[in-house]
Amino acid sequence: MWVLRAVLRSLRRPRVLSWGLAGLFAVLYSCVAVNRHRRMLTQAYDLGIFEQAVRAYADGRAPVVLLKGPGYHLLGDHFHPLLATLAPFYRVFPSAVTLLVAQAVLMALAVVPLSRWAYRVGGPRLAGAVGCLTGVSWGIVEAVADDFHEIAFAVPLLAFAATALGRGRPVAAVLWALPLVLVKEDLGLTVAVVGALVCARAARGSGIRALGFGVALFGLAATALTMLVVLPSFNPGGDFAYWGQVGAGEAAGAPWETAVRLVWPPLKWLLLGLAAATAGFLGLRSPLALLCVPTLGWRLIADNPHYWGVGYHYSAVLMPLLLAALVDALDRTGAFARPGGHRCAPDGPSPVPDGPSPAPDGPSPAPSPAAAVRRARRALVAAGLVAAVTLPVYPLHELAAPGAWGTSPRLARTRELLERIPDGATVAASNRLAAQLAGRTTVGLVCREPAPPLADALQDGPQWVVVDLADPSVHAPCAIEDTVRMLGRYGELGYRRVVEDGDLRLLRRP
Repeated sequence: MWVLRAVLRSLRRPRVLSWGLAGLFAVLYSCVAVNRHRRMLTQAYDLGIFEQAVRAYADGRAPVVLLKGPGYHLLGDHFHPLLATLAPFYRVFPSAVTLLVAQAVLMALAVVPLSRWAYRVGGPRLAGAVGCLTGVSWGIVEAVADDFHEIAFAVPLLAFAATALGRGRPVAAVLWALPLVLVKEDLGLTVAVVGALVCARAARGSGIRALGFGVALFGLAATALTMLVVLPSFNPGGDFAYWGQVGAGEAAGAPWETAVRLVWPPLKWLLLGLAAATAGFLGLRSPLALLCVPTLGWRLIADNPHYWGVGYHYSAVLMPLLLAALVDALDRTGAFARPGGHRCAPDGPSPVPDGPSPAPDGPSPAPSPAAAVRRARRALVAAGLVAAVTLPVYPLHELAAPGAWGTSPRLARTRELLERIPDGATVAASNRLAAQLAGRTTVGLVCREPAPPLADALQDGPQWVVVDLADPSVHAPCAIEDTVRMLGRYGELGYRRVVEDGDLRLLRRP
């Protein structure tokens, strides 16, 4: 019993509590992501794409990705040079699992600053609650289970930057925010908002105010430069590939048309409502909620319906910002202030007589009125209800699902099929099978015309063609009709069928 008591006492220390929760969620995320890859639920779009890019970096080459097309330089798709930092790890452990575990660890790191700030505001109970709310937040859980994406780097950077802003540490906030421009091109707009908040909070004429103004300009310039110059210079089409999807043309219409696009169709209400509830609604009163505006703005204006909903990985960057806004709003209420205006110190439970953290735009509120306590409780209950409702819906529940850990006969047959393809071979594959082969072969998508032209395939085409016609993802990025058509053309060229097992096909070049 004394061991248990010692462990419980240690968990009352903010450093142990925050890193312990982060470690726990890193393990849970890794288990979900790696198990989904084992079950062949990952895809060429996007795990295979990013593995080919990191594999190229690890070999000292430019990130040319065959899965995007012959000779396609991935820095012409999105601007994410920070991805190269994974190359040393991939060099040692050359597998898609390396990317999935790295993503799990990066996402889990967001728990650390948010729970430590919550400890400072309200002690170990609030720290544990905020840490768990961050760890099970629907946007992060969905992202760690949805292949791999560059925004894994953004989640912890945003958590540290927002926490530093909330705690009145503008220089630290800027230093955490600046690397975001190397994660994805649109995040320069979020950096600009960080700079604007630093500028608004600083005293007039101070160096900090000038710093904030400069960072705001830098963020805007970084986004403009990457979208208008850098990405087009690498893109095979000589342009930013996503202008059409973000609705650039339509957004230039009448102001009322843009306003309507922000809230229609109603699917967008679900995104906005769930985001607000994640912040306990109270978090919307915090200036830190403004950090969500750039990401929500381009998503709601976009033409791509995938951006409007609550699936895929797009909401992961919102989670640390919404939880930071919640902690900031709780701090502003004064509901957790100790008698005499004391609160918990950052590295221990002893009180320090400096009152609640100052609000960015005014004095601290009166300490702990009954109404403030009720508001804080309602906010935490709302955020907790979101976590409770979404937990069975999003993939973290797979940890407790016995069926998620078995190996079906079809999965075993598919593995045997892929084992027939030797390492280093050139392959044309369907979407999910390509994700299994990206680390050990040169693989492209079967539905696309190969380069050189198909007429020369007997000499220069892929050595193997492998397809799962029952892959539910075959409608994107390739329609099933295109896959079937290309299978027929490979057959006409004399590719020999090695395996035909139900919907599974394996062809070999003669």
